[in-house]
Amino acid sequence: MHPCVFMIFSLLLLCLETAAANQLAAVGGGDENVVGKKCFEKEKYSLLHFKSLLQDPSDRLSMWTAEQDNCCQWSGVTCNNQTGGHVTELDLMSCGLVGEISHSLVNLTYLNYLDLSYNSFHGTIPAIIGSLTQLRSLHLGFNNLNGTIPMSIGSLTELKYLDLSSNSLYGAIPPEFGNLTNLQVLYLVEVGRCRVENLDWLSPLSHLEGLAMDGISLAKTNHWVDVILSLRKLSVLSLSGCELSQVIYPYSSQIINSSSSSIKYLILGDNNLTSSMYHWLFPLTSNSLVRFYLSGNMLDGIPKYLGNLCSLERFYFYNNSGVIKFPDFLNNLSGCTSLSLQWLYAPTNQFTWSLPDDIQKFTSLTSLSHSENQLKGTISKKLWELPKLIHLDLSENSLHEFPASDYMSNRSHIESIQLSSCKLGPLFPKWIQNLKNLTSIDIANNGISDTIPLEFWDSWPSRLTFLNLSSNNISGKLPDLSSNFDSNSVIDLSSNSFDGPITNVSSTVALLNLSRNKFSGGISFLCQVVHGFLVILDLSHNFLSGQLPDCLWHFKELQVLNLEHNNLSGRLPASLGSMIKLEALDLYKNDFSEEFPLSVKNCTSLKSLNLGANKFSGNLPVWIGESLSGLYVLMLRSNNFSGSIPLQLCQLVSLQILDLSVNHLHGSIPSCLSNLTIMVQQGFSQLQNLDPDDILIIYSYNVDHVMIQWQGSEREFIRSNMKLLRSIDLSSNNLSGEIPYQITNLDQLIALNLSKNALLGKIPWKIGQMKNLLILDLSRNNFSGEIPSTMSQMTWLNYLDVSDNSLSGRIPSSTQLQTFDPSRYEGNLGLCGPPLTKKCPGDEESGIQHIIGESEGEGIDELQGWFYIGGAIGFTVGFCIACGALLLNRRGRFAFFMFLDIFEDWVYVKVVVLIANLQKRRT
Repeated sequence: MHPCVFMIFSLLLLCLETAAANQLAAVGGGDENVVGKKCFEKEKYSLLHFKSLLQDPSDRLSMWTAEQDNCCQWSGVTCNNQTGGHVTELDLMSCGLVGEISHSLVNLTYLNYLDLSYNSFHGTIPAIIGSLTQLRSLHLGFNNLNGTIPMSIGSLTELKYLDLSSNSLYGAIPPEFGNLTNLQVLYLVEVGRCRVENLDWLSPLSHLEGLAMDGISLAKTNHWVDVILSLRKLSVLSLSGCELSQVIYPYSSQIINSSSSSIKYLILGDNNLTSSMYHWLFPLTSNSLVRFYLSGNMLDGIPKYLGNLCSLERFYFYNNSGVIKFPDFLNNLSGCTSLSLQWLYAPTNQFTWSLPDDIQKFTSLTSLSHSENQLKGTISKKLWELPKLIHLDLSENSLHEFPASDYMSNRSHIESIQLSSCKLGPLFPKWIQNLKNLTSIDIANNGISDTIPLEFWDSWPSRLTFLNLSSNNISGKLPDLSSNFDSNSVIDLSSNSFDGPITNVSSTVALLNLSRNKFSGGISFLCQVVHGFLVILDLSHNFLSGQLPDCLWHFKELQVLNLEHNNLSGRLPASLGSMIKLEALDLYKNDFSEEFPLSVKNCTSLKSLNLGANKFSGNLPVWIGESLSGLYVLMLRSNNFSGSIPLQLCQLVSLQILDLSVNHLHGSIPSCLSNLTIMVQQGFSQLQNLDPDDILIIYSYNVDHVMIQWQGSEREFIRSNMKLLRSIDLSSNNLSGEIPYQITNLDQLIALNLSKNALLGKIPWKIGQMKNLLILDLSRNNFSGEIPSTMSQMTWLNYLDVSDNSLSGRIPSSTQLQTFDPSRYEGNLGLCGPPLTKKCPGDEESGIQHIIGESEGEGIDELQGWFYIGGAIGFTVGFCIACGALLLNRRGRFAFFMFLDIFEDWVYVKVVVLIANLQKRRT
């Protein structure tokens, strides 16, 4: 669903409901609760029956009890004076309810407003809902409803607003909707696998003002443009993802020159449209159009008539695949549209050429976004002269030669400038500091190898909300940052060469990313950040030292703390546990020691805990499994933890990465690890997103990552490639006993490493059912017996190591097990068979030699000889006939050699892929 669709329709609904409320107030009705009268018993018990079918985890319906006589006072229930106290409204939007919609609602015969949206209702939409003939608003969107849309909804002739969006419905949209002649808003966005083969039922809906059918196939709806134009009051039309490019006859010839559309908001994204659509688009566009969305198509330009839309304020043209010359694009918009257009949003296209002087015609432009295109050359000075330009985004283009500082001194109207991945370097662009009203600056990844002038930091006192200078090579010391930034601001200076200590930082900062620099000294500056706005703090990959200060009590909003790859040491402070919203704590590769503080058990929101490569000691904390139930990453590798693996870790049912390797753990592997249910569920894991403010969410990937051992070496996994990863690493400990057979139930496990322990017994026979394993390392233990033959079923396995055990018998034959290097099986004196050179008992070497000797000595017997002679003659005759046919038949000859070329290409690709796979397996 397009977010703008939701916003536009919400505003439209608000206007309609305000108008309705004003009408009711004018006649003295109102929608007040009736306090003096009890509700009718029949309606009360209907509501109680409705509740009885639901789960209410948020306890929003706690007042709904038989003891509470007056249901008019229940939450979400409204009664009305004019109806004598009957229930007229039921508003349960976003109550967290789970269950089916009860048929008992049919008894609320005076109901005119029903809103069950944004819950988890499932099952079908009851057909009896068509009996609520007084309904004016029906909201069932954003649930899990399934089945077909009941035709009975067509009986709700008083209906003005209908919303069934974001469900799992299927089948055709009932043509009975054509009976809803009072309908003003029809919202059918992403309703499921629904279709429309004929839109004629829309024609009678003469009052319709808003129509959204995103995601519903209209591929077979010929002349749909004619139907839309018959709706004279329609102001909002959203048809994203409707397969409009497949419609053979979108309009009739009678309307091609008509332009009487009343549409103000037109959304036609994600339809694979090409420029051929502009014939039928013309009648849908008029001087009424205010916002226009053509994103996600295959357009290679726009027609000139779009330059005559004198009311168009916002034009969204992003993510189109056709190559477009940007000067031509601007020229076609240069009619009266250039005087009204305020937003031109066109990132992620294939615009070429440069930014021309024609941009000066767009005098009303406030926001220009052309990131991720192929613009080259210089930027016209006319761009900076646009009198109303506030926001400029030209990131990820090949632009250079920006204006001189003196020229920019009078361009104070610009507030936001985004020029990441352009070519501003190697010198720092000093002209930026002349834009005195800036609140947002993004010049990341520009090849800047310079220092920053001190006056730059003083140019916007308490104004900046966003500063991104990351991924350059900027050097020098970091000045005092305590007075430059506004509330909830973002500072990203990561991946540069800043050095020296970190001094004061503004208490208003929400995201501070200073990672991958050369900062040194302590981090006592955190004690001066006293207002607690900080949400994400990333100081990783520096040379910071000393202890973590015990002044973290005020970081109540912090969700991510990343201090990995530094030289921090000592005991962790108790105040760490005061960060109750913390979701990711990464202390990997420091020098922290002693026991992990008990206070962290208060951080119950933790999803990722990485303490690897430190010197923590003591037993593994039992409370991790008891208090941190939401963990999906637990990394404790390379520490000094001792004792046994606590059974409480088995309570972490969301855990998908468990790494306890390189410690001093002993005892057996808990069989209850099979309770890690995320490792037995098919498909993508449900990684919960960190939930910072919108402006911060794009940065979460920088700190939401983990380093794990992968095929014998350390590899970094970030959120984008962690969704399928499920890994257990218990290697390099002192674990003993057998592998519990329950472990083989983790059939979605990707990597299992139990190497370098004192494990014994046989490899579990059912290990072959772990068919998703890519990595299995059982080396350097005391396993005995045979390699289970079921392992031949593990077709995805591309890393296996069972070396240095006491295994015996034949290595099972499979497409995988024989491809591994023999060293993966060495140290098992009893193993035999390929890929080892040691042969197994029963292998008949003499039989093989006999066959070879026979072919070399006595030759082929008489029968075999005549067989080969006959075969040779047949081949020769057939070959001559085929060649003769090809020489005499031109079309046949052409077809044959075409086939030969295709076959050659096919064989080449298959061989290259096979060689690549073999090389991958051997590495």
